[in-house]
Amino acid sequence: MLNMNFDKRVVINTHLQKWVASPRAGVWRKPLAREEAERGHATSIVRYEPGARFSGHDHPLGEEILVLEGTFSDESGSYPAGTWIRNPHMSRHDLHVDQDTVIWAKTGHLALVHE
Repeated sequence: MLNMNFDKRVVINTHLQKWVASPRAGVWRKPLAREEAERGHATSIVRYEPGARFSGHDHPLGEEILVLEGTFSDESGSYPAGTWIRNPHMSRHDLHVDQDTVIWAKTGHLALVHE
C-alpha cells in the first residue's frame, strides 16, 4: 500500500518523482497512492507516449481522469488538456493517444449509489 492512510496529510512534488514503467508499453506512471499492485484504489500521474494503447479494461468502482497535457482518446471521443472525465462503476474503455499525453487518474474509489 502507498499513501492509503486517509487520516494523514500527504504532499508530493511530482516534478521530483521518476516515471515508473507500467505493464503496458509506452505508458509511464508516477504513483501517488495505491491500494494494491495493478488493482484497487489508485491515484497516479500517467504519461502516454505517442501511439500508446491501453486495450479494453474495466473499472470496478469507477475512474476519474483529468487530462493535463495532450489529448486522451477512447471509443467515445477525444479529450484535450483541461478535460475532466468520470467513468462510473464497471465502466469499460479502450484508450489510445496520438501524441505525448499526461493525465491525472484516480481509480477504484467511487462508491456505489442506489437511487
